[in-house]
Amino acid sequence: MTATDQPKTAKVALVTGSSKNIGRAIALALAKNGSHVVVHAAHDQAAAEESLSLVESEGVEGLVTLGDLTDPDTVTRIINEVTDRFGQLDTLVNNAAIRPEAPFAELTFTEWRRVMSICLDAVFLTSQAALKPLQESEAGSIINIGGLTAHTGASNRAHVISAKAGLVGFTKALSHELSPTGITVNCVAPGLIDTVRDEKNKPRHHETRTNLIKRKGLPEEVAGAVAFLAGPSARYITGQTVHINGGAYLP
Repeated sequence: MTATDQPKTAKVALVTGSSKNIGRAIALALAKNGSHVVVHAAHDQAAAEESLSLVESEGVEGLVTLGDLTDPDTVTRIINEVTDRFGQLDTLVNNAAIRPEAPFAELTFTEWRRVMSICLDAVFLTSQAALKPLQESEAGSIINIGGLTAHTGASNRAHVISAKAGLVGFTKALSHELSPTGITVNCVAPGLIDTVRDEKNKPRHHETRTNLIKRKGLPEEVAGAVAFLAGPSARYITGQTVHINGGAYLP
């Protein structure tokens, strides 16, 4: 289906890093709200196709796009794929991230830069590349996915915490600059969420950290907040960080 065939009543959302876990839940929540959804993954096409199948089961259109978001040319190509297919982009969810752990004394500069590049630089590149179609939307929104430890700190995550804290500042900066164009910019900070990870990548601080609700959150509970911020009832909200952590952190 070409852009000219698409009905203009539906929104179009791009969710980076949406092949599994929180990103997949966000893609599905936006689809349930009636948005066409572009599923992005760095390279795992099979997992992205699984997310696409769930999206399309909600009766909306979907698209899979792959690529390295730290490469400017790749980001431009991805945004062009979205607008070529749908003719618009209304919601950008910057979810793609990595969260490795390492003691600061052993953290290499290469790994520091890798985390910064994926968690922060890619958000800059994707948001900037998406500006034109978002400005043309009547309800443009950027939603950045932060993290609990950007606000509380944790051991062995100096690179991840620094990048996610930078994302909060980036959100505030863009909210000032983009509000005159009608684009809202917010951050959703999940904490203690029950996601599927291999043993090597499980956050060690989850073993000792607790919250008031006494359970881990679900990816769908994070996705609900994102869907709200992308919806019509949140047009008066911008520059905010919304915490989804069961009371593990009370700002």
